[in-house]
Amino acid sequence: MKLSRAAAFSSSLLLGAVLALTGAGQAQADSTAQSLDYVALGDSYSSGVGAGSYDSASGNCKRSTRAFPKLWANANSPSSFAFTACSGARTGDVTASQLGPLNSSTDLVSITVGGNDAGFADVMTTCVLQSESTCLNRIAQAKAYVDSTLPGRLDQVYSAISAKAPAARVVVLGYPRFYKLGGSCIAGLSENERAAINGAADHLNTAIAKRAADHGYGFASVVGTFTGHEICSGSAWLHSVNWLNIGESYHPTAAGQSGGYLPAFNSNA
Repeated sequence: MKLSRAAAFSSSLLLGAVLALTGAGQAQADSTAQSLDYVALGDSYSSGVGAGSYDSASGNCKRSTRAFPKLWANANSPSSFAFTACSGARTGDVTASQLGPLNSSTDLVSITVGGNDAGFADVMTTCVLQSESTCLNRIAQAKAYVDSTLPGRLDQVYSAISAKAPAARVVVLGYPRFYKLGGSCIAGLSENERAAINGAADHLNTAIAKRAADHGYGFASVVGTFTGHEICSGSAWLHSVNWLNIGESYHPTAAGQSGGYLPAFNSNA
């Protein structure tokens, strides 16, 4: 059926208006993304240890061009991007030396912190080098610290972020489980040790998520994105113990940053 000349003219005006509005909406969305001021805080899981391609200017902080904050900034072109995450950082290091770029104009903040406070490195060293019973005892000590002391330390960090950047959306990211149980690992840690280490990661994530929620912050779990890519999976996005580069042990590879952390952050940014 043919439209009358008037109806056709009206339809063309309506279509033009819809297209114009759609284009304006897209342009507004693009400009909104580009107007963000983004600050990336935290420890080695944010700085990108294990991913390689480190910025020499970052020194021992080992900030990688393949770390998820840098990948997000490259993809979204925020109006400003400050990357202060640092290898080895604890909660006190974040408050003491990483918050400088935050201000009232900051729109988005990402952070991973808490693992070093809980003794992540010492737990893994103990479990790799000592007996199963010693390993399990050390894990129990770490979990007790997470219950008794870590919440207050996290509160200090989160409150400091809010004080300096009260309008920012803050995304707190968790830590992956390290091992696929019943996986392809032949030697090394026992299945009991692997299960206990995974349980400790879950325990830590639960504590971090609770403190984040109490401060009104988003929590991005990476357990799901790393599922199928744990150590012993045959397609690991995490380094196992590396005696030639011990600092990269139990950290995400470049694939872990892009396939594990970046999607989790994207879903919450």
